Amino acid sequence: MIIRQLALRQARRVLCPSSARPWIRALSSEVDGIRSSLEHSTTETHSIESQINRQSHEEVAPLAADPAGDYADGVSVADAYHAMKKIQKNTAHLGTAIAPYYQPHTLLSRPPSVKDVTLELLLASQAHLGHSTSLWNPANQRYIFGVRQGIHVISLDTTAAHLRRAAKVVTGVCERAGLVLFVGTRPGQARAVVNAARLAQGCHLFERWIPGSITNGPQILGRCALRVVDELDRPMAGYDDQLRERQSLKPDLVVCLNPLENYVLLHECGANNIPTVGVIDTDADPTWVTYPIPANDDSLRCIQVIAGVLGNAGAEGQQRRRRAAEQGRVTYEHDLGLRSPRTGSASAEQQQQRQPGPMGLW
Repeated sequence: MIIRQLALRQARRVLCPSSARPWIRALSSEVDGIRSSLEHSTTETHSIESQINRQSHEEVAPLAADPAGDYADGVSVADAYHAMKKIQKNTAHLGTAIAPYYQPHTLLSRPPSVKDVTLELLLASQAHLGHSTSLWNPANQRYIFGVRQGIHVISLDTTAAHLRRAAKVVTGVCERAGLVLFVGTRPGQARAVVNAARLAQGCHLFERWIPGSITNGPQILGRCALRVVDELDRPMAGYDDQLRERQSLKPDLVVCLNPLENYVLLHECGANNIPTVGVIDTDADPTWVTYPIPANDDSLRCIQVIAGVLGNAGAEGQQRRRRAAEQGRVTYEHDLGLRSPRTGSASAEQQQQRQPGPMGLW
């Protein structure tokens, strides 16, 4: 009996017409909102048309399309299209111009040079963002600008100064025909590393560093081919027999873009007196490298900027060396201990008196 009364009471409440009033009220409010928005857009359209009519000599009539495809005042579709183009031409100067804007491919196709290094560029590439204050290395205190929301902020003035110094080092090494090795083993750094090595005419490594490649080079890199070139980078023949007895080449400078993952490489460079350039974040030790660059090593854009600047610096050094060679000056030491190749037409005394010109190993 109680259950039956409860069902009847709830059924009367459900079937009561008053329950439909909130739904009707909600629908009416939505319709009113749509109607008001349409009226507002129509008002804006009329105001824009009136502004264009005041600026232009010919009056632009409002276009209203009918269901048949033609317009009510007899205007064809082509005339409507030309009118639309005229409106676009008159309103093209309105609004804001977003320039310059970031294009990711330009850092690889047109990498920045040393002259392009500005605080705005470093700030846009997120070079100032460090790690959490709980992960910092106390040796980086001189590179840190401050703390914000538990994150260390790197001083961009220091970053720009150290980047310019490292670029001068790369330029000097390449000007003296030195071999520069660019290393970046993190995902996404391969293209930047290869592009920088191509500009500086050096070597690149974007995979895992094989331990012992420098300290035990004859065993690991013993099969790498060598060649002799002159001061204009032209290959010189006849030295194959002498090159078989020589050990593998060691880099004159190593640029490491992620020192934390390549500590073994930096240790081998230090043991063989090879100078290094490295991107040092707030959680790394700046004493690992010879020329530290305090910056965010987790930002791919920052790494591309630094690699592009150092690659262009190497290209500038190579150009200086070639210009000096064309003028008859050699900017590097070319005593490699190689004998002049023997030729059948020359006598033994002439072969002993003949001295090889400026050479370099590659």
